[in-house]
Amino acid sequence: MFGTGKYRYRVVEGWGQGPAGRAWGGVLPGVDVDSQDRVYIARRTPPALLVYDREGRYLTAFGEGVLQNPHGVHVAANDHIWVTDVNDHTVREFDTAGRIVRTLGTAGQPGAPGMPFNRPTQTATTRVGDIFISDGYGQFRVHKFDAAGQLVKSWGSEGTGPGQFRLPHSISMDPFGRILVPDRENSRIQIFDTAGGYLGEWASARWPGIQWPNQAYVHDDGLIYLSEAGYRVSVWRHTTSPARSPVATPAGEWELLARWGDMGDQPGQFAECPHAIAVDSHGDIYVAEVPFITQGRLQKFERI
Repeated sequence: MFGTGKYRYRVVEGWGQGPAGRAWGGVLPGVDVDSQDRVYIARRTPPALLVYDREGRYLTAFGEGVLQNPHGVHVAANDHIWVTDVNDHTVREFDTAGRIVRTLGTAGQPGAPGMPFNRPTQTATTRVGDIFISDGYGQFRVHKFDAAGQLVKSWGSEGTGPGQFRLPHSISMDPFGRILVPDRENSRIQIFDTAGGYLGEWASARWPGIQWPNQAYVHDDGLIYLSEAGYRVSVWRHTTSPARSPVATPAGEWELLARWGDMGDQPGQFAECPHAIAVDSHGDIYVAEVPFITQGRLQKFERI
């Protein structure tokens, strides 16, 4: 078993790889789950989005011939799937049948400095339709679009100061409507309001041992599930009230509920980098690993 207290998990060994499953076939940089607990997994080589049910049965794949190097996967409230493509410099919205609803960015063409997109990493959407995208491998920006897909605002630059990034690796919205951006190479998560105003940071210097955060996944239960490049995952509760900024409040507002993982190739260990994380309606956790020298792996941790 893994985890502590009320947050204990067991590994579902061989999830997705049984008789009704399908071999991954390549690096797996992204994962998310829709309202029906279908699991969407980005595969880098050959590029596609693989779809499974929560028992690990393979359902379908889409995006072949369109995606070049999918990175982040985000399922919106309407179950549409948003995929960032770091090689194609685009962000695509798919419906559940795999049809492209729209494309943001120009395929095969990086944006001008400061403009969308240059190797984007992840998408977050709001229930009113606003779209936030971390533009992280080719530049150091966050972009906000309205529901019609029109650019509203961009912010960020290279550096270590407030509102600066060394790698905005993903993006999400917390239970209080604030934007969380894991700034991986600065080993912190920066916090903004929806207008791009800087509110503070959640960093390893103040909270226990955040190690190169790849993704902060905010679940409907209000908890934040963190995949850390330091071979581990963690589960957190954010106790800050909506009226208070994290800048001047005590460290206790981020409560660590569970943490596990170390380097290795046994179930529950991470032989490679825990790159993406998602949680289904049962509280089960899916962790996608990006390898340095081998094929990728996805592990399911079932909540006990």
